[in-house]
Amino acid sequence: MLKHGNLEYEIIIGCEIHCQLLTKTKAFCSCENRYGGIPNTRVCPSCLGLPGALPRVSKEYVEFGIKAGCALGCRINNFSKFDRKHYFYPDLVKGYQITQFYTPLCEEGEVEINLAAQNEEPKFKKVRIERIHLEEDVGKSLHIEGSHSYIDFNRSGVPLIEIVSKPDMSTPDEAARYMQTIREILKFVGVTDGNMEEGALRCDANINLKIIDNGVEFRTPISEIKNMNSFKAVKDACTYEVSRQLEEYTSENRIAFKSGFKRTMGWDEPSGQTVIQRTKTIAEDYRFMPEPDLRALELSDEFIKRVSDSVGELPEAKRLRFKKEYHLSEFDVQTLTSERELAEWFEEAAKKSSSPKKCANWILAEVLAVLNETNSSLSDLKFGPCAIAELVNVIEEGKITSKQAKDVFAEMIALGKKPSAIIAEKGMEQVSDSSFIEKIVEEVFAENTEAVQDWKNGKTNVAGWLMGQVMKKSGGKANPKQAAELVNKRLAQ
Repeated sequence: MLKHGNLEYEIIIGCEIHCQLLTKTKAFCSCENRYGGIPNTRVCPSCLGLPGALPRVSKEYVEFGIKAGCALGCRINNFSKFDRKHYFYPDLVKGYQITQFYTPLCEEGEVEINLAAQNEEPKFKKVRIERIHLEEDVGKSLHIEGSHSYIDFNRSGVPLIEIVSKPDMSTPDEAARYMQTIREILKFVGVTDGNMEEGALRCDANINLKIIDNGVEFRTPISEIKNMNSFKAVKDACTYEVSRQLEEYTSENRIAFKSGFKRTMGWDEPSGQTVIQRTKTIAEDYRFMPEPDLRALELSDEFIKRVSDSVGELPEAKRLRFKKEYHLSEFDVQTLTSERELAEWFEEAAKKSSSPKKCANWILAEVLAVLNETNSSLSDLKFGPCAIAELVNVIEEGKITSKQAKDVFAEMIALGKKPSAIIAEKGMEQVSDSSFIEKIVEEVFAENTEAVQDWKNGKTNVAGWLMGQVMKKSGGKANPKQAAELVNKRLAQ
């Protein structure tokens, strides 16, 4: 229990996450599903709700819904159906939204959110998922030139899933991490791009308090904070709403508390405050009814299994395996599994390398640095993961030094050539012939008798200087390990 003056209280948070899916077409028509573009150019009679136009369920839409449900641990229902949710808003062109109210596609799932700080060992908490249902997105209101508003219906009919959690979160930070986990998993399995700036992932947080006042339990009315599209917004809005509800409870004017109505709130980021939009509409107000133009979904076990088998290994399972198989740190696995493409790229390199750990180091320190500097992706690189494995292998075999490897990597970035080809062209390969190196050592000692005398007089740092002269005289080709051994052996004599 938390304390506020003489009160004890608990925070209760549940989230509804709306996620746009990466299907090729919209949910119930063949219009292209793509963000942006010239307003009202990707529309048809069906997604505009024109008289006589009938919707048709996209097979890919259902498949992506199943993949999301499997990734979030849900039971996939063989039978589900669509309903109409009626309400009036400028960007809802049909006057109703096709959704699944009575019988959703997915139910009874759960995810584990990691509450540990960065680089700490994971500390998990389970959050239950009540349901995931299919529905369509609405249009977008554009407010331009001060007094004018426009509607872009390109987004009408874009396929959505709504993920409804149980009220299992007890801090604003947990709510933000829950949203982050959902985004990570759904991006990883390829059902969404998770671009929150473009509205592909939006969160409504339902929050209220359980207050113990002089031994009596009291529940504050639920506030639903709508349409937040960043982790920070979720955390900040919930934090503010907790303080606002506490302040309202302790004030003499408890109008909302007395009425008991749920309230729909907006998050005003510039002011850092939640603002009331309306008292919560109840389900009856939406006049839900079965969608008469769409048949129910009756999915076979074989169809569900085929789709669920395509989900693959999830991020947390991959992290555990990477730590065990490749002996990587928590930081390494967290970063390498942040994107599916990156995880697969690393693993392909690791399997071809004699040192998976050093492959991870090169990818994290060098490859990602280049991608960040150039604002590019792995697919833009002129070389693949096997080239990084080859580079690590030649370092491990002593053919080039780590310093030389940096020069080779720069050539790989610029030209896309294999490390072996660059090493041959530049004449970089180290010489491990002991007689060749020993001859150079003898020459260096003969040319630097004063330095050798200094070493005899106790200046031990001279050994490193002599080693540098050997490497310089060999043109950087002498195997450093062998050269160091021979220098020390000669000094000992």
